[in-house]
Amino acid sequence: MAIKAKKLQPAKVEAIATVKSVLESYNDFIFADYRGMTVAQITELRKQLREKGCEFKVIKNNFAGVAFKELKVTDDVDQYLSGPTAIALAKEDSNEIAKILFDFAKETPALQVKGALIENEIYDAAKIEAFSKLPGKKQMIAMIMSTINAPVQKLAATIKAYADKKAEEGGDAPAPAAE
Repeated sequence: MAIKAKKLQPAKVEAIATVKSVLESYNDFIFADYRGMTVAQITELRKQLREKGCEFKVIKNNFAGVAFKELKVTDDVDQYLSGPTAIALAKEDSNEIAKILFDFAKETPALQVKGALIENEIYDAAKIEAFSKLPGKKQMIAMIMSTINAPVQKLAATIKAYADKKAEEGGDAPAPAAE
């Protein structure tokens, strides 16, 4: 154990500080068991996650546990830091990251999502899977905006159709010029 030792080793203290600095720059964490995955599979998963602005890192469990405690995130993270654990580090749109992980796990059964820490709330595997099925923040905003714009667009189309109909009937035709 890094911190529980009687004499703190400088290399371990430095490693924990490095892990802490990495974890500080992210908001959400998804924990997964990667045991049995090939290097090619992990590389492909990292590529997919990187496209969404996410990092997929393997961090020593002891170091990650100490770093999370120093960040005063929560003590419940320790339940996911056992065995081979990789952490998907996300700044935003965590549900899209979780969706990538679950879709990848369907193709590669060796990947198993253990749980997550989303906005300082612990999610178990079932809850993070349900969360992954929700639309992302940007998609939600687009849906809300289209809902707000729909009545205005319909009103504008109705007014334009009425004006076009009047123009065809000659209702808005200009009066002939007097000679």
